[in-house]
Amino acid sequence: MTTLDLVASDDGSRSERLAQWTRVLCVLFFFSGFPALIYQLTWQRTLFRIFGVNIESVTIVVTAFMLGLGFGSLAGGWLSKRRGITLLPLLAGIEILTGMFGVFSLAIFDQIGDLTAGWPLPAMAAANLGLVLVPTLLMGATLPVLVAHLVRRTGGVGSAVGLLYYVNTLGAGAACLVCTVLLFPFLGMQGSIYVAVAINGVVAAGALVAHWCDRNGFAPASVEAPESSASADPALTLFPVLTLAAAGGFVSLSYEIFFFRTMSYASGSSATAFAATLSAFLVGLASGARQAGQRCGTLSREEAIRPAIQGLMTASLIGLLFLPLLNHLPWLDRGIVGVAMLMVYLVARYWGALLPYLAELGIKADSDSGMHTALLYLANILGAAAGSILTGFVAMDRLGLTAIAAALVVAGLFCIILLVAALKIPQWEKLARGSIALVLSLAAILFVPRWSSGVLESLQWKGSPLAKPFTHVIENRSGIITVDTDRTVFGNGMYDGHFNVDLKHDNNGIVRPYALSLFHPAPRDVLMIGLSSGSWAQVIANNPAVRTLTVVEINPGYLKLIAQEREVASLLTNPKVTIVTDDGRRWLKLNPGRHFDAVVSNTTWYFRANVTNLLSAEFFALVKDHLNPGGIFFYNTTDSARAQRTGCLVFGEGARFTNHMVVSATPIAWDFQRWRRTLEAYRIDGQPQFDPARSEDSVLLEKAEAMEASLTSTAPYAERPIEHCSDVLSRTAGKEIMTDDNMGSEWRYFLGLD
Repeated sequence: MTTLDLVASDDGSRSERLAQWTRVLCVLFFFSGFPALIYQLTWQRTLFRIFGVNIESVTIVVTAFMLGLGFGSLAGGWLSKRRGITLLPLLAGIEILTGMFGVFSLAIFDQIGDLTAGWPLPAMAAANLGLVLVPTLLMGATLPVLVAHLVRRTGGVGSAVGLLYYVNTLGAGAACLVCTVLLFPFLGMQGSIYVAVAINGVVAAGALVAHWCDRNGFAPASVEAPESSASADPALTLFPVLTLAAAGGFVSLSYEIFFFRTMSYASGSSATAFAATLSAFLVGLASGARQAGQRCGTLSREEAIRPAIQGLMTASLIGLLFLPLLNHLPWLDRGIVGVAMLMVYLVARYWGALLPYLAELGIKADSDSGMHTALLYLANILGAAAGSILTGFVAMDRLGLTAIAAALVVAGLFCIILLVAALKIPQWEKLARGSIALVLSLAAILFVPRWSSGVLESLQWKGSPLAKPFTHVIENRSGIITVDTDRTVFGNGMYDGHFNVDLKHDNNGIVRPYALSLFHPAPRDVLMIGLSSGSWAQVIANNPAVRTLTVVEINPGYLKLIAQEREVASLLTNPKVTIVTDDGRRWLKLNPGRHFDAVVSNTTWYFRANVTNLLSAEFFALVKDHLNPGGIFFYNTTDSARAQRTGCLVFGEGARFTNHMVVSATPIAWDFQRWRRTLEAYRIDGQPQFDPARSEDSVLLEKAEAMEASLTSTAPYAERPIEHCSDVLSRTAGKEIMTDDNMGSEWRYFLGLD
C-alpha cells in the first residue's frame, strides 16, 4: 500500500467517523428541541392563566420567552469561545439545569403570579421575563454551543447552522404534534412537564456518553478550518448580516402570528389550531434550514446567494396568494384547512433558509464562529420579538386580516431589497431583482384586499349551504367578531349568540338570564363574565331586583358592536352597568374584596382554546370566594357533562337549568311564583316585556311555571329542563372533572374523547 493509499484511507476513515459523530449530535439536538417546545406550550398556558388571556398578556409572555432565548444564545456564544470548557458536558449541564427548573416550574409560576397580581403592565412584563429568564437562557445557549463544536470539526458555518437549526426545530415541530395527540389530552400540564424533564435527562446522559467517546478516540478530532470559501473573508460584513437576521425574524414571527390568527378563526378557536399551525410552521422552518445547510456545504458563497434570494421571492409570492386562494376554495369544506397548512409550511420553509445562508455569507469558520452565530441568532430573536409586539399588539388592532397579509408581503420583499443591496452582485442583477420585488409589492397592495374580500365568510362557512353574508365585521387584536344577516353573532368563527331580548321569540335561550330571580330572592349585585351581543346583560341589568351589574369582557370590540344595535345600545348608558375590559379570571384575582349575590358566566363552547380557565375546579373555587352568603353561580356548560359534574362537586348544591348550571354553597331557593312576579314587572328601555292580559304572554308565563314539575321528575335527562346535582352526579359518574392541569376537553374533544 502506498503513502497515498494510507492518506486516502485515513481521510475516508475520518470522514466516516465525522458523519457518525454528526449524526450523534443531530440526535441529541433533535431531542433537545422536544422538551423546549413542551416547556414553551405548557409555560405559556400557565402564564396566560395567571396574567390573563388578553392580548397584552399574550404579547408579553411570547416576547419574554423569545428574549430569554435570544440572550441565552449570547451567553452560549460567549461560552463557546472559552477553550477550557468542553462543550458536550456543557450541553449536559444545560439540559440538567433546565430539567431541574422544569420539575418545580409550575409551582414557581403560581407563587410568583400570586405575588405580582395587580402589578402595572411594565412590571408584569418584567415579572414574565423574570419567570422564564433562567430556563430560556439555558435553552438559547445550546445552538451556538453546538455550532462551535461542529464547526471545529467540519470548518463549515452555514452547513453547521443549517443542520443543527434543522434538527432542533424539527424536534420542536414534532413535539407540537406529540403534545396535541398524546401529552396534553392524556397527561395534562404537570405530566407533560415530567416527560420534558425525562427527555432533558436522556439528552444530558447522551451528551456525556458522546463526550466519553470523544475523549477515547471514537469521535473525529477537531481540525483547523480548511482554506476554502468557508474560511475565506465573508461575503457580507457582520452589521448587514445582523440587520437582515433581525428583519427576517420580524417577518417570520409576524407571519406566524398572522397564520395563527387565520387558522384559529377557520377552526373556531380550537386549542389544536395553535399547536398544528406552530408545528407546520416549525417543520417548514426546519426543512428550509436543512436545504440551505446542504447547499452551503456544496456550493460556493457566490453560488449560494441566488437560491437565498429566490427562496425569499417564492415565500413572498406564496404569502401574496395565501388569502386569495383560501377565499376561492370554500368548496373544499374542511379541506381548506389542509390547503392553508400546506401554504404555512411552504412560507416557513423558504424563510427558514435565510438564517443558514446569512451564517454562510457573514460568519467566518474560526474560533469566533460560535459567538458570531449567537449574535446572528440574537438579532433574529430581537426581530421576532419586535414582530410579536408590532404585529400582534399594534397592527392587529388597526388592520384587518387582508391588510396585514399585504403588509407582510411588502415587508418580506423589503428584506429581499436589503439583501440584494448588500450583496456583491452585478448592478444589472440588483436592478432586475429589486424591480421584481417592487412590482410584487405593488401587486400585494392593490390585489390582496380585492381578491380576498370574502375570505372571512369562506373560512367560517367553508362552503356550507347555510352560509350567510356578514353585515358587521370587527377585527382587533383580541379577535374577529362577525354578524350575519340573521343578527347572529360569531366570535373568532364560532357561534356567540343573537341580538334578542324578547322571550316570546327565544332564538338564543334568553329564558336563562330571565330566570335569575327563580334561583335567588334578591340578586342585587351581579357580576357577568362575557358580554357578546349584550342581550344577556341587557336582560339582567333590567331585572327589577338588580342594583348593580359589573360586566367583564376581554374583547372591547363587542362594545363597538353593541353601540350599533338599538335593542341593546342602552346598556352602554345604563347607570346600573359597569363594563370592564379584562380577562375574567384575572379580574377576580385582582378584586378579592368584591362580592356578589350572583355571578353569571355565559361562556363559549367547552372545547375552545383556553375556555377551561373559566370552567375548571380552580376557577369555580375562585368564584365561590366572591359570592355573598346564599349567592349563586350561573354558568354555561354547553352540554358538557364534565363541566356539569365539576360545578356540583365544587359547590355541593345546585342543578342543571337547560344547558346551564346554577350552583351554590347553600340550597337553591327555587320560587316559581317569585319568578312570575318578576317577569310581569320586567321593563326594558321603559317597555313592559309581559302583559298577563294578553293570551300569548299568559301562555308564556304558564309555560315557565310548568318547569317546576322538573324538580321532582324522574323523566330522562333530555326531557328535563331542571336536573338536581344528585342526578347530575349519578349521570356523570366516571367522568373526570375539569382542572387547570388537565385543561378540560380542549385537547380531547377533537380526538373524539369528550
